[in-house]
Amino acid sequence: MSTASAAAITPQSFKSGVKPVWCPGCGDYSVLSSITKALAALGLAPENAAIVSGIGCSSRIPAYTSCYGFHGVHGRALPAATGLKIARPDLTVIVAGGDGDGYSIGGNHFLHACRRNVDLTYVVMDNHVYGMTKGQPSPTTEPDWDSKLAPGGTGLREFHPLVIALASGANFIARAFSGDPNGTADLIAQAVRHPGFSFIEVLSPCVTYRPEQRGWKDAVRPASVAVTDDPARAARRLMTDDGFNLGVLYAGRRAPYRAAPQHEPQSPASLELDFAL
Repeated sequence: MSTASAAAITPQSFKSGVKPVWCPGCGDYSVLSSITKALAALGLAPENAAIVSGIGCSSRIPAYTSCYGFHGVHGRALPAATGLKIARPDLTVIVAGGDGDGYSIGGNHFLHACRRNVDLTYVVMDNHVYGMTKGQPSPTTEPDWDSKLAPGGTGLREFHPLVIALASGANFIARAFSGDPNGTADLIAQAVRHPGFSFIEVLSPCVTYRPEQRGWKDAVRPASVAVTDDPARAARRLMTDDGFNLGVLYAGRRAPYRAAPQHEPQSPASLELDFAL
């Protein structure tokens, strides 16, 4: 891309004509803005980026962008994105999802995406609730959160995605807050630039089913410690983290997954010879 064309790239370049249908006040509006700002800051053309998602409120994001997009089935965004990145390593691949899609039905894929360390970025909008399906507790919901669908709370220990990501091999781990779209955009750009599997948890309030989450704006703060590339040190930090420290919390040095070299194509007849009795 020429310097002139790169200069013409703005966040608006990545917005489609489809109007978002989230609830008024949903944090996902800001995350969408952050993604388009990050892509523009990276100097990418829309045709050089792809956004993949599963099912849920946050998974609508591909429709609201003008780059390549794939709206997959529930919990399967990461394997679809992995296949895309391996087949088209020239593309910048971002996966957008939520805590239900990513950590419940998609939990197993989350573990193995971290382990494989393919060079893509996973942005999870976490609001500790299933918003699209009317407010059920999600894997990250507090065990004592009382609701009509879970009176008295579930009593289940919540899932800790950043700890799981580190233990499973993610190469970049960060937390952002949707109320800070510029800070979130900067973290997304850093994640894309960092080689390997990058994971960003974005605290994105659900004002419809979790109106108390409006208070997150007073709870979040920049992490008081510098980023580390030491997994043991990062583990100690994350295990004692209260969930509101923002910034890059781990930036590892693992080499990203590399696809095997392509071989010359073979005809069906030559392949059949390998199975001849």
